[in-house]
Amino acid sequence: MRLPNAVHTSRSWRVHELTRDFTLEDVWALPTPGGRNDFTRLVQDFPRLMQGLASGDSSSVTSRATRLLFAVRRALGRVFRWDGSGSGVGSRVPTLRDRLPADLRDAPTGPDLGSFTSVYLLDDEWAVELANRTVHGVMHIGWVPDDAGGYRGEMAVYAKPNGLLGTGYMHAIAPFRRVIVYPAMMRQIERRWQAGVSGAVRPAPEDT
Repeated sequence: MRLPNAVHTSRSWRVHELTRDFTLEDVWALPTPGGRNDFTRLVQDFPRLMQGLASGDSSSVTSRATRLLFAVRRALGRVFRWDGSGSGVGSRVPTLRDRLPADLRDAPTGPDLGSFTSVYLLDDEWAVELANRTVHGVMHIGWVPDDAGGYRGEMAVYAKPNGLLGTGYMHAIAPFRRVIVYPAMMRQIERRWQAGVSGAVRPAPEDT
C-alpha cells in the first residue's frame, strides 16, 4: 500500500540527514508482518524477496508487465549508455557514505542489494543507493509498528535526477512505477515473505 510521504518524514530516520538534496518520491508499507526483533530477518531475506527487482534481471519477476518494462528500460539503457562505466556511485556521483556522521560511519555497513550498494544498517533502518546517468537513487527500509500490535517494513524511495535528462526520465516513469511496478513488487514480496515464514515453498502465480 502506498503511503503519504508525511508518514515517512514524520519519523526521525537517520536517512533524512543524508538526503536533503534528494526528492522523496514514494513511501510504501511492506507486507512483511513480524515482531519487534524481526528487522534483521527482513534485511537478511530482502535479496530473496526482491529477487530480479533490485538487480534488473527480471527473469525471476512474476509480473509479466514488470518484466516488459524492465526489458524496455534495459534496451534504452544500452542505446543511450545510461548504465555504462563511469555512471555509478563513486564515479558519476560520490557515495552517500561520504556524508555519514561518525556514529553511522562506525555502524555496520549492511548487505548490498543487487545493483544497490549499502550505505548503513541500524537496528530499525537500512539504506542502499544506486546511480546511473539519469538519477542517483536511495532506497530506505525501516521497521515500524503496525495497526495489529506487531511490526512491518516500510520502504521509502529517494531520487536526485541528473539534469533535464533525469528529471524528464523520472516524470516519464512515475505512472508506470506507481501503477505497475510497485504494486507487483508488493505482491511478490508478500508471497515470498509468507512462504519464508511458513517454510513452504510454492510456485508463485504470474501477475499480469
